[in-house]
Amino acid sequence: MPQISLEQAYARCEELSRTHYENFPVARLVPKKIRPHVSAVYAFARSADDIADESPDDPALTNEIRLQGLARMNAQLDAVESGAPLDEDSAWIFLPLKDTVEKFKIPVQLFRDLLSAFAQDVTVKRYETFADVRDYCRRSADPVGRLVLLLHGFNDERRFAMSDSICTALQLANFWQDVAVDWKKNRIYIPQEDLRREGLTEADFENPQASDAFKRCMKFQVDRTQALFDEGRALPGMLPFPLSIEIRATWFGGATILRKIEAQNYDTLKGRPAITTFDKIRLLIKAIVAK
Repeated sequence: MPQISLEQAYARCEELSRTHYENFPVARLVPKKIRPHVSAVYAFARSADDIADESPDDPALTNEIRLQGLARMNAQLDAVESGAPLDEDSAWIFLPLKDTVEKFKIPVQLFRDLLSAFAQDVTVKRYETFADVRDYCRRSADPVGRLVLLLHGFNDERRFAMSDSICTALQLANFWQDVAVDWKKNRIYIPQEDLRREGLTEADFENPQASDAFKRCMKFQVDRTQALFDEGRALPGMLPFPLSIEIRATWFGGATILRKIEAQNYDTLKGRPAITTFDKIRLLIKAIVAK
């Protein structure tokens, strides 16, 4: 048996959600009774992401080591499902996760999907078709929205479908926002089939400014991403306060990234369109007053 108690493990997860280098306000915006469970889910996702992260500060962290670390987390999910003993060093993550899974009847497959996406980040740098990109988003983004809904007591397919559309669209918007950033990491999320259709090659990513063909390709990505956002637009109205505000603000934030890409004429090679502090305040007010 792990030496850490369930209460101590939950406390460590909540501490991580408060102090980690990324801003994580979610666990403070949800109802108090589910706050520890949100932190438990976050601790799992954050820890897996840290394993998969390509940190230039630690060149010794090879792809093989990353994949081994993710495999160990997958083995702990097996233990969560089977009731087998948990590893001592990761019990602080998986004790609360097991408790959360059992209390909210959460499919463990959602966590496996996240791990498979993190593993894919390590090995896959190009995507042939949009279906390939969307399958990645199905595992990297959609589980997060479903977990949020499940923790708030919703498990119907209608809400799940709209949440999936928003989460995939948000992931895609981040991809199109970060084209130049990802290129420096040798990653291209624009489908290869779309690049070929416009006669583009990887040499085009080296240009300081986008060509007309590149801009057409980006407009195509932005338009179909907006269509996905539109598929999920009604979701906030089907959720209670304050979750409705959070999801609506998320929707507006993603759509705003697309509008900023459009405003710079779809050229995401010359600079990354960013949401400013003023934008965030404006979007929050918009989310509060919107119907």
